[in-house]
Amino acid sequence: MQELTFETLIAVFEEIFGRGLFWMMVAAAAAVTLGYLYVLIRDRSVSWRKFFLAQLSMPLGAVLAVWFVMVMTKSRLADIGGPVDVIVFLGIAVTGAIGMAILVYTLESLFGSKRTKDV
Repeated sequence: MQELTFETLIAVFEEIFGRGLFWMMVAAAAAVTLGYLYVLIRDRSVSWRKFFLAQLSMPLGAVLAVWFVMVMTKSRLADIGGPVDVIVFLGIAVTGAIGMAILVYTLESLFGSKRTKDV
């Protein structure tokens, strides 16, 4: 591989996750992003109570993201070979944490309980 292109990345992700699962994950990410933008535009401000609840979910998102990638790649923690692998796993964990926070904030804003409704 001489150069890294967008098409190459898509092919690699389709190979790792399978074509159907990869595109379902892309669609789910797009739907959550659109929902988050809708909530931000609708509310015109950030609810700090919902934001706090979303932050509490971040460690779970990080763990689930790393676990999901390890299952899909049939890897174990013992397979980590060097600093680059650690950096990749940290990137996966951070991405999972942020994604979980956005998902929780969006769901709480759309379907939240009366406790988190801002007055």
